[in-house]
Amino acid sequence: MENHTVDFPDLAVTTEFEYGDSAPCTGTEEKHFAAKLLPPLYSLVVIFGLTGNMLVILILIKYKRLKSMTDIYLLNLAISDLLFIFSLPFWAYYAVHDWIFGEALCRILSGVYLLGFYSGIFFIILLTIDRYLAIVHAVFALKARTVTYGILASIVTWAVAMLASVPGIVFHKTQKENSQYTCSAHYPSDQRNVWKQFLTLKMNILGLVIPMLIMICSYTQIIKTLLQCRNEKKHKAVRLIFIIMIVYFFFWAPYNICILLRDFQGSFSISSCEGSGQLHKATQVTETISMIHCCINPVIYAFAGEKFRKYLHSFFRKQIASHFSKYCPVFYVDPSERASSTYTQSTGEQEVSAAL
Repeated sequence: MENHTVDFPDLAVTTEFEYGDSAPCTGTEEKHFAAKLLPPLYSLVVIFGLTGNMLVILILIKYKRLKSMTDIYLLNLAISDLLFIFSLPFWAYYAVHDWIFGEALCRILSGVYLLGFYSGIFFIILLTIDRYLAIVHAVFALKARTVTYGILASIVTWAVAMLASVPGIVFHKTQKENSQYTCSAHYPSDQRNVWKQFLTLKMNILGLVIPMLIMICSYTQIIKTLLQCRNEKKHKAVRLIFIIMIVYFFFWAPYNICILLRDFQGSFSISSCEGSGQLHKATQVTETISMIHCCINPVIYAFAGEKFRKYLHSFFRKQIASHFSKYCPVFYVDPSERASSTYTQSTGEQEVSAAL
């Protein structure tokens, strides 16, 4: 672990600790720090993220039947999170050992990681716009918020996310360093800093600035509209909106700030090895925190909905509890109770109700 780095063009999945050929900093302490911190945290993200997002997909397909634009976006967001999660076990192993998975997987997993990241951000933006249309422009939303338009918007979103992820495939390759193999980004030597800074700016603009601007503008109008209507659930809706914005900012802003400081160290007068080391540790910690967002997405975008909770309860009562009742009587569910616990399917209801 002494000499290899995990160097992503947009995201430093474990740590990127390079200062050029003439710099004396080795980053050994930061690599040991990553080896201890990342594997257990990545494992927790995989367990909870996999469980939550698989439940979302199951309920959307089995119960809600994908009958609204919101359902389409939620399904794609869950798929994005699963793509993101899929690559984490490989990076967790790489944080402790050298890269043993070959160059093809190095490129593919780098691209998959970034594809999951960017598509997740973009579908959160689409869900924000979807809420905005449903509440602020309710009449127009009747024509615009259809499953067909949702599918078309999703296809375009995946295409844009793929384009944004291309550097992860193009620049990443394996390399043997001191008898150990690495998987890291290798930019043209004469344009290394230019590419790093360009991709960091792209990451900040697409991953933080644009989403936050859209959220602030959209949710400001949503709150104004909700406060003017006579809806007994409007206070819950306003509270949920604030939670969505605060959670998104809390999980992503620190990491975006850290990578901006990391790749523009000269501009921020960070030149010492100690300062750079602390900055890279902060990047590792904040990046892991940002990953937790894929575990939170099912909670704030799906499970927070009243109907979604009913579907989830119905699933556990019918599938899980009835199965275990064969072995443990405490899980027994009366057949008449199961028959009476059916719920109507999603029909593109107003977002005020769907968000609660």
